[in-house]
Amino acid sequence: MEKVTPRTKIDDILLDISWREIAHRYFNKPASWLYNKIDERDVDGTGVSYKFTDEELEILKGGLCDLANRIRKVADAL
Repeated sequence: MEKVTPRTKIDDILLDISWREIAHRYFNKPASWLYNKIDERDVDGTGVSYKFTDEELEILKGGLCDLANRIRKVADAL
């Protein structure tokens, strides 16, 4: 069975979103921080994956919902 990671969950939209902008707008962090979390990378060589906290996952979810709402408003205005 394939391991379910944040990356596998967002695969459908991965290339359609500016993750750099998500990182800056909702986390005030660089894009590399967000990519490391999405990919659950071992960034310091300890063998421990760099994972989202529950709070960070809620922020990401809220940010994606906010973006979806803003896209819907623009689409409706066309």
